[in-house]
Amino acid sequence: MSAIDQEATVHDSAIVDPGASIGPGSRVWHFVHVCGEATIGAGCSLGQNVFVGNKVVIGDNVKIQNNVSVYDNVTLEDDVFCGPSMVFTNVYNPRSAVSRKDEYRDTLVRRGATLGANCTIVCGVEIGEEAFVGAGAVVNRNVPPHALMVGVPAVQIGWMSRHGERLDLPTTGNGTTTCSGSGERYELIDGVLHCRGRISG
Repeated sequence: MSAIDQEATVHDSAIVDPGASIGPGSRVWHFVHVCGEATIGAGCSLGQNVFVGNKVVIGDNVKIQNNVSVYDNVTLEDDVFCGPSMVFTNVYNPRSAVSRKDEYRDTLVRRGATLGANCTIVCGVEIGEEAFVGAGAVVNRNVPPHALMVGVPAVQIGWMSRHGERLDLPTTGNGTTTCSGSGERYELIDGVLHCRGRISG
């Protein structure tokens, strides 16, 4: 039997296999399939035609837009956004004639990261907190927290605030700036970004 919280909403056309866990306030829309070993937190939204594999952990307040497949060995922390038709993989070098089910690579998407529409996350990488992967990008290496990544393969072209605004900072070196959306101050020290909170006074 599935552990679907009474405050969760599951559309009649969705399939939730026995054993799956769905937290309070989560919404599972048309034609979604959640496999039996999956864990989905509170306040999540799974759009039309989403697939969630067995060895998947999804945190709280995660938004997965239409036509996304979250395959085995993917972990999405709280507040992650997956844009429409973005792609995860779990085998690095697939062949139809070669079974590699014991070679799945883990993918970890840290809290607050955004994965844009139609981007591809090649398995075995970690996407840092509050990172932002642009639409159509192909990520094949680890992404630093707050990094703005675009292109094929994806390269870093800047930094993003927690508010989702691009920061006026170089990609390397040092600098300080303020987020135009939230008023939070950010400091880049030797290529590592630090949020210093709101400016007082």
